[in-house]
Amino acid sequence: MKAREAVAAKHVRRELLPNQSLELLQTLHLVTRDGQLNADARRKLKQVNHFVGLLQPALDDALARFPEALVVDVGSGNAYLGFILYELFMKERAGGAVLNVESRAELTEKAKERAAALKFDRMQFVTSNIEGAAYPERIQVMMALHACDTATDDALAVAIKHKAEHVALVPCCQAEVAQQLKDARPKVDSAVQSLFSHPWHRREFGSHLTNVIRALVLEASGYQVTVTELAGWEHSLKNELILGRRVGHENRVAKTRLEALLAATGVRPKIVRSLGL
Repeated sequence: MKAREAVAAKHVRRELLPNQSLELLQTLHLVTRDGQLNADARRKLKQVNHFVGLLQPALDDALARFPEALVVDVGSGNAYLGFILYELFMKERAGGAVLNVESRAELTEKAKERAAALKFDRMQFVTSNIEGAAYPERIQVMMALHACDTATDDALAVAIKHKAEHVALVPCCQAEVAQQLKDARPKVDSAVQSLFSHPWHRREFGSHLTNVIRALVLEASGYQVTVTELAGWEHSLKNELILGRRVGHENRVAKTRLEALLAATGVRPKIVRSLGL
């Protein structure tokens, strides 16, 4: 079955995770009232469910070690991810909460109404940009699914400052470093310049470099990092997943590699500035 095809009601169950209810997906308008899954909703559900599957070890670990574990989803939009996580991992538990941070007030209000109707009492909603939101001292799991440009850096900075046990980032469009590469071009080695002398290469290399820097920042801050594919390219072109698990204190080797990379390319993205690295 092609990724962009709709799914008839009788086949929808095969698209769902174990213990995932059709009723919740209908409430979220991912499944129609008559039980069908249209092509766009199927694409969204594939991404979210695959993300949830990759997150499960982190969630299981956090909930096992912290009975009141806080999972934070920033740039949460309609909070599809938060609702699905709550149903699968927290609904039947006595503790744990999901905090959704979204800058658009109308989306926050709709999500609050849905949570009240579903009696998802430990779902929390804040209308704010990522930097401006109030967070507790400690966060157990920090997530950002398709946070655009420097918003992923904001999520990463919050995670590190609040010593999140687990971090999961799926970056979206990225422009900041491409512009910095353009400005830095006369100052860097000519061999390095050749990697981004053309505008197309500068955009692609800038995107790759941004995520390499993010992974090194996590490592330097004491995280074990895995970078992998989120889902098949047929579901999303923004497909890179950065996972971090907090394992210790500052990693000096990673910090040295980060400093060398920044010096070689002449860039200083927001995550580096935010943390004063």
